[in-house]
Amino acid sequence: MTPMTHSLNQSILDQYGPREAMEYDVVIVGGGPAGLSAAIRLKQLAAEKGTEVTVCVLEKGGELGAHILSGAVMDPIAMNELFPNWKELGAPLHTEVSEDRFLFLTETKAHKTPNWMLPGCFQNHGNYVISLANVVRWLGQQAEALGVEIFPGFPAAEILYNDDGSVKGVATGNMGIDRHNKPSAAFQLGMELHAKYTFFAEGARGHLGKQLMEKYMLNKGKDPQTYGIGIKELWEIDPALHKPGLVVHTAGWPLQNDTYGGSFLYHLENNQVAVGYVVGLGYDNPYLSPYEEFQRYKTHPEIRKFFEGGKRISYGARAITAGGLQSLPKLTFPGGVLIGCDAGFLNTSRIKGSHAAMKTGMLAADAAFAALAEARQFDELTSYPEAFEQSWLHEELHVARNFKPWMSKGLLTGALMVGIDQIVFRGKAPWTLHHTHADHECMKPASQFTPIVYPKPDGKLTFDRLSSVFISNTNHAEDQPIHLTLKDPSVPVHVNLARYAGPEARYCPAGVYEYVKADDGADRLQINAQNCVHCKTCDIKDPTQNIVWVTPEGGGGPNYGGM
Repeated sequence: MTPMTHSLNQSILDQYGPREAMEYDVVIVGGGPAGLSAAIRLKQLAAEKGTEVTVCVLEKGGELGAHILSGAVMDPIAMNELFPNWKELGAPLHTEVSEDRFLFLTETKAHKTPNWMLPGCFQNHGNYVISLANVVRWLGQQAEALGVEIFPGFPAAEILYNDDGSVKGVATGNMGIDRHNKPSAAFQLGMELHAKYTFFAEGARGHLGKQLMEKYMLNKGKDPQTYGIGIKELWEIDPALHKPGLVVHTAGWPLQNDTYGGSFLYHLENNQVAVGYVVGLGYDNPYLSPYEEFQRYKTHPEIRKFFEGGKRISYGARAITAGGLQSLPKLTFPGGVLIGCDAGFLNTSRIKGSHAAMKTGMLAADAAFAALAEARQFDELTSYPEAFEQSWLHEELHVARNFKPWMSKGLLTGALMVGIDQIVFRGKAPWTLHHTHADHECMKPASQFTPIVYPKPDGKLTFDRLSSVFISNTNHAEDQPIHLTLKDPSVPVHVNLARYAGPEARYCPAGVYEYVKADDGADRLQINAQNCVHCKTCDIKDPTQNIVWVTPEGGGGPNYGGM
């Protein structure tokens, strides 16, 4: 919450408060795989011990899964632990991986890596091609059946603290605030949710998680967190071209050798294909557009053949944490924990995070349940990070720790050194590389680069941003306050446009930011907040860190179907 937002909220509380409050043992912010797995595990433990634990999950999307976006190939290891009988229960893991392909692309050619040369991180035997949104919806059904209270459409907008500085819970955002930050006729005051322990599971670059890291200095002594932006489309293709379980990853073209990134192409069931592109947000060229690079990638001869006669049915984008073990913050603080991608538990080398998110939620739940059994509250759940350090997840992330730092040194150098690290040393190399810069620090002045001329979309294989946002089913109430806030309104023109040629217009995958001329001919930044797909890229990549993403009114944003 920015200082201005806080003062406005306090003014509303002074006029309409106090807020109603609900009491729980555990409140969980975020209804993704981490949050729901934590909730389920708490209820499972309570049932095993014959006790009662009250658990609430807040989800900012209009329904569970609405804001969930991932490739996705799932390793079922955590699902096996949470629900050993998940197949009998009908979990939507239907398409087992049947083939792995890894391609190095030039502009016209594709060079296949022999399977015997593939590092273990690119071998997916025993994994499943899934829609993570559908898996999350299924997890939600299991959680509700166990007695978890789930409130979709209610974003946690504010952290509440006890007098001793420990986390007391969260407050949901006020509803019915107009564009001028005044209560409208539809105004409803937010509600407070108090808990003995609060879990933050907001996903990458969590709005509240970022505040907690600053308040409790959770990043002290850690590498800067690094991110990528993942842009994805879901297609229905010609059945003759469909190969259920086929997994294709690529590196190389269209990105330059010095820019980290690559693609995924996964064949699901029902003639559907998930295709996407990940670009590391540590790139230095302000003219680069991750969205346009993705569209250009689809035109490669080896890739476009899958889409002949096909139809694009959905679109989305989301930032992903990529720093790995070296960038993990301290996971606990008085009264709460960070779990899942809110902390950064993603294995970049495998492009997988859902199994890690589930495992961290379960580990945190174990720690909280033990604490509640001892009548504790508001303290630090130190047994959670201790259990993580002894888990298979820690071992997996330790093996992968050097992948992103090596790949950030360029495609050729990175591929060679990752091969040595993963194949020769099997992840046990006697060295650990470190990230030295946050992504926003890496952008260089536009004067050092030539503008990139991207092909115009053809409307069949490649598309513009606005038509893409349309099929993401994104919507926000038009009269609500803009949730993309600026610390200093003068910075976009005087710094970002003048020095970096206005990179907001290129790194945003939804057309939210555009520079336009005012009536007097002066440049100004126009923020089309209605288009925002909640990817958080602007909050991460803005070179001056002037843009701060805050929660919009509940239920706003994308509504992903089978993504």
